[in-house]
Parts: sequence; structure tokens; C-alpha cells
Amino acid sequence: MTAYAIARLQDVTMGPAIVEYLEKIDATLVPYGGHYLIHGGTTQVLEGSWQGDTIMLGFPDLAQAQAWYRSEAYRRILPLRTANAVGDVILVEGVPEGHRGIDILG
Repeated sequence: MTAYAIARLQDVTMGPAIVEYLEKIDATLVPYGGHYLIHGGTTQVLEGSWQGDTIMLGFPDLAQAQAWYRSEAYRRILPLRTANAVGDVILVEGVPEGHRGIDILG
């Protein structure tokens, strides 16, 4: 089942380290079938408070998403982001095609 890595990043310091991170991250995604679904873009807040940039990556399944995040290639570049941005990152499993809201009840 499809899985997603979702990040909400704030206070990003744009500089050489973030540029290097952006130059290298795509290659870390390839072996795990990862790809960008959202990368910043305009956000319209409808409820609550939402600050920062939203990034969403798609993966074939949760195991591939976990393997990417734990991979040596990604772990090497991760400090470039964490030292230059504040944020939250989660991995979450998607739902099957045709899922309905009521399905969580049963």
C-alpha cells in the first residue's frame, strides 16, 4: 500500500548546506521508488494554524519509505537539513483505492 513521507519545515536557512541537500536528495529516493508529490507551493489554511513549507514524498509502501529514511545515502545528507531547518517529519501509510471514511469503524 502506498506510503508517504510528510514534512512541515519552518525557519529554513537557505545557504550552501540546503542547496547541497537539495542537489543530493533525488538520488537517495530512486532506489526506493520515492518521488515528490508536494514541494512547498502555495498553502491555503482553512482551519487552525499552519506555518512553514509542506513537502510530501510518495513511496510504493511503508517498508520502502522506512528503508529510504534509514538508508546510508539519506543519513549522510540529513544533517544538512536538520542543521538548517526546524520541522516535523512523519511516515504514514496510505489507504487502498476506494477507501471511505466509514471504513475506519469496522
